[in-house]
Amino acid sequence: MLRLESISKIYRTDEIETLALNDISLEIAPGEFVAIMGPSGCGKSTLLNVLGLLDGPTGGAYHFFGEEVAAYSERQLTPLRRDRIGFVFQSFNLIDDLSVAENVEVALIYRRVPTATRRRRVIEALEQVGMAHRARHRPRQLSGGQQQRVAVARALVSEPSLILADEPTGNLDTANGEAVMTMLRDAAGRGVTVVMVTHSPSHAAEAQRTIRLLDGRIVSETHLAA
Repeated sequence: MLRLESISKIYRTDEIETLALNDISLEIAPGEFVAIMGPSGCGKSTLLNVLGLLDGPTGGAYHFFGEEVAAYSERQLTPLRRDRIGFVFQSFNLIDDLSVAENVEVALIYRRVPTATRRRRVIEALEQVGMAHRARHRPRQLSGGQQQRVAVARALVSEPSLILADEPTGNLDTANGEAVMTMLRDAAGRGVTVVMVTHSPSHAAEAQRTIRLLDGRIVSETHLAA
């Protein structure tokens, strides 16, 4: 379970102080599929970064699958990110000089998975997203939809406890967007916790719960599916 208790996040410069998250309390159950919505600048990406241990809160407590991690050092956070979280970004973040298979394999190399096991899991992940036939291609040889499928495979290959998706369909056409949503739903169906930031009401409606933010606060929660 993920549990945030009165989380705040303040960004400071020499002249400006910005309250990005304001007293956020939230629980997300294992295997739950949650959508986060709200206008630009409301704190969606900041919340996702806190959930993903990319950014520490200024105040409050964060219980990450049983560990209170709000005060952890970067050295303590790194193995948790590596071993427990898969990230899917709107901009794909694939490495141009690597093949599709190598891009997916990177996630396992960081985890020091043995070579034979890595290769098997890479092929399984690419088959799962319908991209095994493109394993030797480079990202620039793929369409945007195909690149996002590879990004999802990279997130899935490490068998994470948590997938965080930041506008994963934002750059895709309708058909490819629906394909990515199916993959995320299937991951949640296998017990992976999925948290997705989206501007799409139709995609948010496919999650079990939608959380709406405004000015760094949760203003509503809606349960949309059983």
